[in-house]
Amino acid sequence: MKYSSPWWHRALRCLALSCLALSMAGCANVFSAQLTRYQQWPEQTAGALYWIQPDAAQQNNLQFQTFSDAVRAALGPTGLVEASSASQARFVVHVEYGAERSREWRQQMVDPYFYPGFVGPGFAYRQPWGGWGYGPVVESVPVIVTRLRLSVQIDDRSQRGKEVYRASAETIGPEGRLGAAMPYLARAAFDRFPGMNGQVIEIRYPLPR
Repeated sequence: MKYSSPWWHRALRCLALSCLALSMAGCANVFSAQLTRYQQWPEQTAGALYWIQPDAAQQNNLQFQTFSDAVRAALGPTGLVEASSASQARFVVHVEYGAERSREWRQQMVDPYFYPGFVGPGFAYRQPWGGWGYGPVVESVPVIVTRLRLSVQIDDRSQRGKEVYRASAETIGPEGRLGAAMPYLARAAFDRFPGMNGQVIEIRYPLPR
């Protein structure tokens, strides 16, 4: 005889899946990044000149030039002003970026099983969700994620090139979308500048619909 799950089980499953869908829809309209920064920012720097200095590999690199424009836009609200030449600048800005793939374990809902727990194919243990009975089940699965990263370092020539600001903004996104994420990563790198030394915060920006 074919088994038919009770009505309350089907309703519970539909409710859980609906909540998950709504949560994912909400996340799709928000850019989220983790910002880590260290700073010993000097006082009275409004109007001071800066220069974005490429390293040897970034010379005549169109991608670097494009990403530098995003950094320039983010530097505007800090009160710093771009110099017309490197020799005029008090602050030297170094920019690094990249996309790194890694494997992480994530939780996802799977088809219901009898609680408590179930040893399924491959002998993977399914952790019960919600208590005894039938209902959605959460299991940990390996997934490949791409971390999009921007790091900015600022040195102060008036202090013999001392590093006075370092920030790293990171988000998880589709591979190959570093360019689309860069304006938001640059904005995050200078969010509430200069911030607190050793600060690690979550940055969230609404995305255009």
